[in-house]
Order: sequence, then C-alpha cells, then structure tokens
Amino acid sequence: MPFAEITGWGKCLPQAELTNSDLSTFIETSDEWISSRTGISARRISHVNTSELATVAGKQALATAGIEGSDLDLIIVATCSPDTLIPNIASKVQLELGAKKAAAFDLNAACTGFLYALETATRMIQAGAYKHALVIGAERLTWYLDWSKRDTAVLFGDGAGAVILSKTDKEVGLLEAQLGCDAEGRDVLAIPEFGTGMPRFAQDNGYFEFNFVGREIFKRAVKGMGSAAGAVLSRAGKTPEGIDLVIPHQANKRIIEALCDHAKIPLEKAFINIHKYGNTSAATIPIALCEAVEEGRVTPNSTLLMAAFGAGLTWGAGVLRWGDRVTPINTSDAALPASDATALELLNEAITCCQENAKRRAE
Repeated sequence: MPFAEITGWGKCLPQAELTNSDLSTFIETSDEWISSRTGISARRISHVNTSELATVAGKQALATAGIEGSDLDLIIVATCSPDTLIPNIASKVQLELGAKKAAAFDLNAACTGFLYALETATRMIQAGAYKHALVIGAERLTWYLDWSKRDTAVLFGDGAGAVILSKTDKEVGLLEAQLGCDAEGRDVLAIPEFGTGMPRFAQDNGYFEFNFVGREIFKRAVKGMGSAAGAVLSRAGKTPEGIDLVIPHQANKRIIEALCDHAKIPLEKAFINIHKYGNTSAATIPIALCEAVEEGRVTPNSTLLMAAFGAGLTWGAGVLRWGDRVTPINTSDAALPASDATALELLNEAITCCQENAKRRAE
C-alpha cells in the first residue's frame, strides 16, 4: 500500500493584530481576564476573504514541495467560513494555482476540518488515483463574531495553513486516524441561523447568534480528543513516550493541558501558539505544524500526534510520521494584498453594528 508523505507546508496570517488590550477598548474585559482563562494574547484580523488566505498558504506549500499547481491532482479546503457556499472556494484556489487537472472541494468539520481533510486526501492517494494533493485549513471566523459578546469575541482569529501530500512507498505520513462526532452536543457550539436555517427576509440578516457553552465544550472536547488519541496510539503501536511532538488544536490552553494529561504526554512536548493567533479553527493545526517545522521542533522521522475538536461536535486524532526533509525546496513570495488598516480600523463598522444590535435587543 502506498503512503502520503507531507512534502510541502505553508501558512498565511493577516498582518493586522488585535490584542487583548485592543479588545478592552470596546468590551468589558482585560488582558489578564482573557489570557488567564484561554492562553490567548492576540489574534489576526483579515482584510480579505478566506479563499485568498487559502491561496497564499497553498502557494507557499507548493514552493516548499518544489512542485507546480499543474502537478496537483486534488485540492481539499477545510473551512466553515468560506467566501461563498456556491461555488466552493476550493475551485477558486484551483483557478489561482493553475491546477487545472485537480479535483477540488470544500470540507466542513469546523475546527476538526484539517484532520478530516488530511485523512480523506491520504486515503484517496492510497486508493491509487492521486499523486499530489493539497490540503488547506483556512478560516475567517472573525466575520461571524458578535463583537458585543465577550465570551466569543475574545477567542477567534483568522488565518490559513496548508500541506502537500505526495504518494510514496516510504512508511510516512498519516499512519492512523480516528475521527468521530458527538452529535448530542452539537448545539453547545453553533451558529444556528445560517444557511437555509436563516430567516431569509428578516430585517436584521447579517447578525449571527453564536451559541457557545464553554463548560460543556471543555468537557466534551477533552473526552473526544482524549479517547481518539488513545485509540490511534494503540493502533499505531505507539506509547506516549514514542511521540516526539503533539500538534493540538489551539482552542484553549487549558484544553491542551488536559489533553496532554489524559494522553500521559508531558506538556513540554505540545506545540502551543494560541497566544499569538487565538482559535483559527481548521487552520490551527496546519499553522502550528508549519511553525513547529520552522522552529526545528519537527525533525526527520519525527512521530507526531495531532488532535482536534470542533462544532458538530466533531473530534479526531492522528499519528503521523514525518519524512526526511524539513527544509523547503523553494520559497514563494506569495502574500496578501497590502493593507495599512489596523485591526480596530478593519473592525470599526462591525463593532458599531454589533453594539447597536445589542442595544436594540436589550430594549
């Protein structure tokens, strides 16, 4: 059976940074309150749509792998915040990359989306019909947020990360994966009135409720990720000591700590960058993976454990063996269009509208 090696990696993060101190200028909160509860100090705010974030990350990954868009057979974009539902944004990425022969589709498993997409692409390569696949996690979640509500406004950020999977006979890439869904908890993390569930002709269309029951999410997240991690370690024949690095979903530092404790893996083995970017949903794992490689924490033949949970409530984990190469073959100058606007300037209209909506609802 062939395997699917990660041969390229890339990320895209918007320039505009929204700090906890910035948030405290329009929400009743503080840096201490946010950082002590979540581990987040800042997050990025995008001035472009999700497809542009995904495209830049994809170009970076192609360069790192030393291949062209025309070499791709498959593109999967994991996202729950696409520019458009019809058509999918994977088709736009395909167009921008010149990947004319590639199949292209979006996948929505929320924050677990990258792991879902990684296993899907791996199994499609192993089936024999595909040689090179591009898997992207990309989100612009700040577009959804109610900036008058502290519980969700402080958590999320924008960004994208991508990997190239290439067919190989070497026993590398995603070795085992366990995916699932705790559907009984699907309402504790949800945007319920979006899509065809939205009251189409309502006057306040454009405002989204964001259901977020933190305690219940924490409990179910740790249980789902912990059991999935245990299952994949067992199937891969790995002990906690055999894991070189944990790449967890970056939702909350306390959840990462609980995951490592459950898996009996020292926290020092976990790669954590939530303080810089907040929760970028499907983008958190590929962004963290890119930075772990850049910082030398992924070395040739490293064994990695990935775990995530998201709305649905989807959950998953995977054991991945890295290949021999940890340096890029080429580099790309792909970047987002320039913007001089600060994060607060980009959000000014949204903040005002959300505050006005909050006053109207309170009356």
